[in-house]
Amino acid sequence: MLQIDKINKKYITGDLVQTALNDVSLNLRDNELVAILGPSGSGKTTLLNIIGGLDHYDSGDLIINGISTKKYTDRDWDSYRNHTIGFVFQSYNLIPHQTVLANVELALTISGVSKSERKRRAIEALEKVGLGNQLHKKPNQMSGGQMQRVAIARALINDPDILLADEPTGALDSETSIQVMELLKEVAKDKLVVMVTHNPELAEDYATRIVKVRDGKIIGDSNPYDVDESQLGEARHENMGKASMSFMTSLSLSFNNLKSKKGRTLLTAFAGSIGIIGIALILSISNGVNTYISDIQKSTMSSYPISIESQSVDLSSIMSTGQENMSNKQNGDVDHDLDAVYSNDMEFEMASTMTTSITENNLTEFKKYLDNKENEIHNHIGENGVVYSYDTKFNIYTYDVDDTIVNTDGSTLENSSRYSVPQGAPMMTQGSSNNFKELLPGTKDDLISKTITDNYDVLYGSWPRKYNELVVALDKNNEISATTLYKLGLLPSSEYNELIKKIDAGETVALDNHKLSYKDVVNQKFYMIPNCDLYVKNDNGTFDYVGEDKAKVKELLKNALELKVTGVVRPKEDTETTLISSTVGYTQALTNYIIDYTNKSDVVKSQKDSKNINVLNGMEFSPNSDDDKIKDAKKYIASLGVSEKANLAKEVLQATYGDNQALSSQMMGMDETQLAAGLDQNLNDDSLLAIYNNYISSGSYDDNMKTFGVVSLDAPSSINIYCDSFEDKDEIANYIQEYNESVDEEYQITYTDYVGLLMSSVTTIINVISYVLIAFVAVSLVVSSIMIGIITYISVMERTKEIGILRAIGASKHNISQVFNAETFIIGICSGTLGIGITLLLLIPINSIIHTLTGTNTVNAALPFGNGVLLIILSIVLTLIGGFIPAKKAARKDPVTALRTE
Repeated sequence: MLQIDKINKKYITGDLVQTALNDVSLNLRDNELVAILGPSGSGKTTLLNIIGGLDHYDSGDLIINGISTKKYTDRDWDSYRNHTIGFVFQSYNLIPHQTVLANVELALTISGVSKSERKRRAIEALEKVGLGNQLHKKPNQMSGGQMQRVAIARALINDPDILLADEPTGALDSETSIQVMELLKEVAKDKLVVMVTHNPELAEDYATRIVKVRDGKIIGDSNPYDVDESQLGEARHENMGKASMSFMTSLSLSFNNLKSKKGRTLLTAFAGSIGIIGIALILSISNGVNTYISDIQKSTMSSYPISIESQSVDLSSIMSTGQENMSNKQNGDVDHDLDAVYSNDMEFEMASTMTTSITENNLTEFKKYLDNKENEIHNHIGENGVVYSYDTKFNIYTYDVDDTIVNTDGSTLENSSRYSVPQGAPMMTQGSSNNFKELLPGTKDDLISKTITDNYDVLYGSWPRKYNELVVALDKNNEISATTLYKLGLLPSSEYNELIKKIDAGETVALDNHKLSYKDVVNQKFYMIPNCDLYVKNDNGTFDYVGEDKAKVKELLKNALELKVTGVVRPKEDTETTLISSTVGYTQALTNYIIDYTNKSDVVKSQKDSKNINVLNGMEFSPNSDDDKIKDAKKYIASLGVSEKANLAKEVLQATYGDNQALSSQMMGMDETQLAAGLDQNLNDDSLLAIYNNYISSGSYDDNMKTFGVVSLDAPSSINIYCDSFEDKDEIANYIQEYNESVDEEYQITYTDYVGLLMSSVTTIINVISYVLIAFVAVSLVVSSIMIGIITYISVMERTKEIGILRAIGASKHNISQVFNAETFIIGICSGTLGIGITLLLLIPINSIIHTLTGTNTVNAALPFGNGVLLIILSIVLTLIGGFIPAKKAARKDPVTALRTE
């Protein structure tokens, strides 16, 4: 039973107050067809809307089956309409872009009924109204009578207690009107049907009760229903049930609406994608530039690591002092008047700065710090890692085409150092020969860093795979300096010596352009003699240096380690820096071999067994007394040959009688035998002590070990820390600073930041570019948001009636907002996807333009996959933000007003 108890409703517009219902009370049975008649403006439609929950009364109460609606909230009214009320409108109010089946299912969707159950009940309802074969038609494909029957099926689908019909036959012909009324009459057998009509004939023929209304009051009731209120309990507050639309339903409604306007949807998506295209293009170009910069950074960092030497010169402070002095001089900033001659102490200050800038670094302790993988500095070390260099001592010999022995350091060529140009950078690892340097090692088991192999083309052969294999590196023009070719024995040393003689004689030298095949280069054999092998044990048990004895060197070469060239490489065209700074490169495996070999050599083992005695002369390193020095002096002189004694005698005589020219000349005229004999005859304790102090140096244990080439793996001669970006370099510098603050002064590290000196402005430039790009992106985002907001608002205006329909069947304000959020969601996906697609197409000509303008193929605009996905997500978020206000505006629309909108 429906009770209308003293309902009042007024509409206030400015100062105008219009009373629509004035103290209306009416009781309606559970199953009857009630026709409400009255002229326009009498209040009958207002009464129908209040019964349907579309409009709310000012006072009174609406009670259905003992449930009061006086305290209903918007959510309660939504549930009330969805579960209790079914609407049939004069203009049908079907959603045009939905099928007949989808229109009928809609009320069940809001009720939360499952998809299969919705479909079953909707088909059943349509079959009851005779439209079981019209399920997939759109409303515009049906007649008026058919559409009204669809509306009735939709109204009945949720099995409501009350069916409200507002002029259900107003737009139908007579025959169709009768069909619709017969259908409503049938429904009224089980339900309450309340119909508003202007047609009294239909009311008389079909209604079981006619209620007449005028000026907001009931003036007649053909079959009143009186209730004994004393037998009724007190009306209670209760929600009618759940009413909620799923997001998928919202998507379906919006998708079908957009699909019905394909052209405009495409244009809308394109308009929304303009901002995304702009952002995507900026990101693509930025990514290309950043990738190029990253490659340059990696390449730069590979050539200029953070290099820490065992003895370091702080170039930063030297350059800073020099720049400050030059600046003061140029600006005239002096601390004296210009009235006399003053001294400029800049040279002394620079000299003082240079001497005080030389520091000794304890690399052993710093290596322990770097070897600890838990230190956070490892988060910023690049793929090339930390490379420890060791001052290994070795000599590499070869034979030229004339079978002449050639030392690759150039010492066997005449005046080679006068006409050679040193190669490479000062911070690169190198051995005893400038032409042979260690290649940057790779990670794990790789002998050579991927940074090198990726930046060089192998022209012939392959990269070294064993410790005794070498690679020859050409420049980009496939050239090696002629001097280096002579030093490597690839050209005859006799030819070099002839050239030098001509140059010294002032003759013009015309050099032939020598051409060597890759095979000739690879077939060249080299032989390595570590420094320790140049010390050979003699009959006295000490060791003699034989490096100056060509015959003995030749004998050593018979058992020397043969080094093989396995390949010839050249920098790739797009490589900006020279990663191999010598002509010949060897691997860290050879360095490790030399270290191990040296430690096992006879001279090193002998010296380790006699730490206080110099194995080169049998003397103590640090005699404790003058008597010990005299004994060592006697032993030393006794071990000398005649020529060596004669030379020592000359030195002593020159120092003693240098001021007496005549006597000095007379003594110097003696032959070697006389000089040697004279030395032996004039030896006494005082002279022996003087000879020891002035002419005999027993050296030290450490000096000897260094000379033999002994190195400790715990004490590198230099440490190169490689990173992949300027930011990582800065972070590593910060960690080194933290390390220095945490240790005593003697363990602190001083180094020169070469990259900071050479590339200090690069970071600033990159930041400026980034800020400009961000500004462009911000403008694009604002434009996109405004565009989407306008488009969504237009859609709200177009779908106003749909809003009213959805509210009438129980959709909440949140559901309405959700529908338009779903529409902006779809537009966002379309805009983002379209924007990315267009961007990818535009990148083809853009890259061609970039390559033409830059003259290089190394800068390539490319949109990363992750950025593309993020941009689509960004597009969705932007459209949701842009459509938020219009969606909220749609949710606040009055359902009665919305239903009247055409």
